[in-house]
Amino acid sequence: MGASDPEVAPWARGGAAGMAGAGAGAGARGGAAAGVEARARDPPPAHRAHPRHPRPAAQPSARRMDGSSGGLGSGDNAPTTEALFVALGAGVTALSHPLLYVKLLIQVGHEPMPPTIGTNVLGRKVLYLPSFFTYAKYIVQVDGKIGLFRGLSPRLMSNALSTVTRGSMKKVFPPDEIEQVSNKDDMKTSLKKVVKETSYEMMMQCVSRMLAHPLHVISMRCMVQFVGREAKYSGVLSSIGKIFKEEGLLGFFVGLIPHLLGDVVFLWGCNLLAHFINAYLVDDSFSQALAIRSYTKFVMGIAVSMLTYPFLLVGDLMAVNNCGLQAGLPPYSPVFKSWIHCWKYLSVQQEEPWLPEGLRPLLPRRMEEFPLPWKRRYRFS
Repeated sequence: MGASDPEVAPWARGGAAGMAGAGAGAGARGGAAAGVEARARDPPPAHRAHPRHPRPAAQPSARRMDGSSGGLGSGDNAPTTEALFVALGAGVTALSHPLLYVKLLIQVGHEPMPPTIGTNVLGRKVLYLPSFFTYAKYIVQVDGKIGLFRGLSPRLMSNALSTVTRGSMKKVFPPDEIEQVSNKDDMKTSLKKVVKETSYEMMMQCVSRMLAHPLHVISMRCMVQFVGREAKYSGVLSSIGKIFKEEGLLGFFVGLIPHLLGDVVFLWGCNLLAHFINAYLVDDSFSQALAIRSYTKFVMGIAVSMLTYPFLLVGDLMAVNNCGLQAGLPPYSPVFKSWIHCWKYLSVQQEEPWLPEGLRPLLPRRMEEFPLPWKRRYRFS
């Protein structure tokens, strides 16, 4: 869940049990095909073909004999399944792109509309910044409806590359040895399985993130051009040439480290928390224990993603910082030497008192010199 990218959620995985089931089903079909072949070679006496009109022997299907068809994503169906995942991911990415677009503009501090007067839950008057729909309406007024999808092309390519990379890695390094955690396992065995499964997921996520990050950088820069009305990054190929000429090879990987750290913390935090909750807090005697366990990882994913948001924020700011665009230069942003400099700078800003303690760092309020907001709220003095 770059955290910013709508890829397949790390917790939404089939596991090795499903793969083993598919393999077993394919093996059974292979055995049935072998029986058909045997009957074709030696048919019953009552149904033997006439000598003058010999019946051609039934040839078993090669796909059935090797047991490689019939399972989802196996054999000849693998390219079709992979293409289906790419198409579904592209649809989700396109639908959610306006939301990501507005969020990025808020992150870099672009606030073209004044806050509005409202009341909070305690009835006190406060000033609220524009909501997503108000901001999106403003973008439509400036750039038209097509403006909501600025930077979509490189983002689609990034997600497609990430999906293909994960599928290729599963073929090269199949998770055959990873077994599904069952209620029969003791705590030591089940924890070992969770660690092994999470390590495998972490390897795939890190490799796919590194390969797709250059396209993510291009997408971010295409979107923040809205702030200064620039047209420096217009296409994928031309953007690649500009970045390589101005920043070199390292320019494609700015902001990569905080994104990788966010992915690693998210995977381990989500999987381990879900495991310990299912093991210690969910009693097997409870009638809905199975249903609760199936949703634990999803809920933990939402909670952990909130705590890993600072990594996403720093990674996105570094992707557009000091790249020649107005959104990455003063007064919108200081020029950061590294992502650690960016992290420290955001950490020392004034904290919002209404935020939970774990979310206060890296969510600064407005400053006169460098406004770097994220959905701030202003009170009347």
